[in-house]
Amino acid sequence: MNWYLDVLKKYFVFQGRARRKEYWMFTLFNMLVYIALMIIEGILGMGGEGGLGLLSTLYTLAVLLPALGVSVRRLHDTGRSGWWLLIGLVPLIGGIVLFIFMVLDSQPASNQYGPNPKEGDTQVSLESATS
Repeated sequence: MNWYLDVLKKYFVFQGRARRKEYWMFTLFNMLVYIALMIIEGILGMGGEGGLGLLSTLYTLAVLLPALGVSVRRLHDTGRSGWWLLIGLVPLIGGIVLFIFMVLDSQPASNQYGPNPKEGDTQVSLESATS
């Protein structure tokens, strides 16, 4: 849940890098919220013709910028520009390429988008191990 809230706190942040864990935990929590909202809309009879009801639509609008932000930061973590998100507009192939980019490991050192976010976690875990 903290990973999800951290992304929401960075609502308008498109600079920097995001680890795989941050991106995928946000995506997982998003899917769980969508499933819960669809169940609620189905029970209340609020589902629209296209599948999204009022609650789902409002939630989509609320998390649109954080989702774009974490996606751009994830691409930065792999050394790619955020403009690579546009490849997702290419039918079938674009989604596959974007999925592969999101699954790839971070660049091990600092890159043009900032320091590796994993380096801070490694130092914290080493300090706690020595204490």
